[in-house]
Amino acid sequence: MALAIAPAVSARDGWPDTPLARTQALAELQTLNAELLSHPSATLTLEHWCGVHRLALQAKIVAHRVRGEDKPLPPGGRGLLGIGPDEPVRYRRVQLACGDTVLSDADNWYVPSRLTAAMNQQLDTTDVPFGKVVQSLHFRRQTLSAELLWSPLPQGWDSGAALPPASSRPLAIPPHVLQHRALLYTQGNQPFSLVVESYTARVLARP
Repeated sequence: MALAIAPAVSARDGWPDTPLARTQALAELQTLNAELLSHPSATLTLEHWCGVHRLALQAKIVAHRVRGEDKPLPPGGRGLLGIGPDEPVRYRRVQLACGDTVLSDADNWYVPSRLTAAMNQQLDTTDVPFGKVVQSLHFRRQTLSAELLWSPLPQGWDSGAALPPASSRPLAIPPHVLQHRALLYTQGNQPFSLVVESYTARVLARP
């Protein structure tokens, strides 16, 4: 069952609407983005992020399967995975949570013939995060795109544009703030998974 995602992170979570808070929020987003880009496993990166920022009592990422949904491969997906039109592809959608805090919604299309039987069984029958299931492949990750879905500072702020004035209202942050698209490759340089990861506003939440 999918966990509820709060529509926004508010001042009660440590984000008032001030120039300082906006600057800090952008710095945290850029730091998380850099860490995700420099590590092959988003799951392990989020687990470390959760621990450093104390987002839960125990820094352990759990994948909550969102069942009953099936999405076709995005356009060009078969070409990216290097497979023909008849090659089976499986779809898995999960929410990656640290404690009760959902940090990411992940859509994953993978080629089962390029995984072991044990891996496929675990992916079919458990909620273990994909990155942990395939960790023994010593896979590498190629980022296709990394996009900030929200910026707390206006365009041109680093060139002298005026920052928004402080207000008495909480800083309104949308449900998703960052999105990555990536391919996962085996040690033999064979692509086996296309992932789209949408990171929630809760990556910025303070305890």
